[in-house]
Amino acid sequence: MLVIGLTGGIATGKSTVSKLLKERHVPVIDADVIARQVVEPGTSGLAKIVKTFGDGILLPDGQLDRKALGSIIFNDEQKRKQLNAIVHPAVRRAMFWGVVKYWLKGHRICVMDVPLLIEGPLWKLVYKVVLVYWRVFSPVSPQNRLTVISSPPDIQLQRLMLRDNSTQEDASSRLNSQIPIDDKLRYADDRIDNLGGIEELNAKIDEFVIRLRKEAGWSWVLSWLIPPYGVVSATCILAWRAIWRRYKLKEKKS
Repeated sequence: MLVIGLTGGIATGKSTVSKLLKERHVPVIDADVIARQVVEPGTSGLAKIVKTFGDGILLPDGQLDRKALGSIIFNDEQKRKQLNAIVHPAVRRAMFWGVVKYWLKGHRICVMDVPLLIEGPLWKLVYKVVLVYWRVFSPVSPQNRLTVISSPPDIQLQRLMLRDNSTQEDASSRLNSQIPIDDKLRYADDRIDNLGGIEELNAKIDEFVIRLRKEAGWSWVLSWLIPPYGVVSATCILAWRAIWRRYKLKEKKS
């Protein structure tokens, strides 16, 4: 089974791409959904968060007050690391078992929708990193040549404030907590440009899904029927891609 890592910058349209993939019957494991599940009332995750950050991050009904917690962690890298140390291991475990579930059901493709895919170790464990972004063309003086600017931060900021009805300060803190989109581009095996309208994006997703299904081929059946073969095959593929990605990243830096 091909495990695809889907990521993108804040307010670049990753959630829309994820929704369109689901409409095409592609299994999607959403890290944001799982992150909410592992901190629901009564979970060990929420208990650890309260112990670390205090009762002030709880709503009257016992639910996690995400806005209050966000105002704490987005402006403090140390506190953000503390939160990640609580939530991320639980999310990764749940995502792993989600992949196993889809594999047992015989799916040949599974997409992991992870906002911080590249910021953590998961990008090394997927078959392909797919980045959702959008690009604009800006004139460069004095020749008035056009240069590509990927998801400019000022436009990202405007989109985020409009989407979440947040202040400029809170939106800026969220943007600053992620790797800049131009840096993420270096890690991407595939890119989906979301600058156009929904019809254009639908066409791109159709093409993308067809390409993935062709890449999956029929060898996944053998991996499904003979699990040891699947484990060895996946290990070899990940090892080869790790070597290839290391080479490509060095090439892009030079």
